[in-house]
Amino acid sequence: VQLQASGGGLVQAGGSLRLSCVASERTFGNYGMAWFRRAPGKEREFVAAISWNSDNTHYSYSVKGRFTISRDNAKSTAYLQMDSLKPEDTALYYCAVRRGLQLDSRLGTNLWEYDLWGQGTQVTVSS
Repeated sequence: VQLQASGGGLVQAGGSLRLSCVASERTFGNYGMAWFRRAPGKEREFVAAISWNSDNTHYSYSVKGRFTISRDNAKSTAYLQMDSLKPEDTALYYCAVRRGLQLDSRLGTNLWEYDLWGQGTQVTVSS
């Protein structure tokens, strides 16, 4: 199974971007997934997570109210809608799948809970 993240780019502060994460297999729909990011000089950090059936979501404090995570299991795709972007949102964004729990609505916010990662897509927000 592979994950392909896309949708990053250069945007001015206050602008919006929508990231996509496409999985190569339909079993993607059985697992929770999340977005993480790594800013220059910093460690990878949790951004948002969504359960397999979309009934549970969770956001980091820094993005809550500005970002929205969603998924379309029929398309084996997850999304991260990013609004009101700030320069501090500049980072390489990764999608990840948690295959350790199947058909389970519990969410994970730790790197070690996710075992399948996409290659990352760069988001740069200018001031």
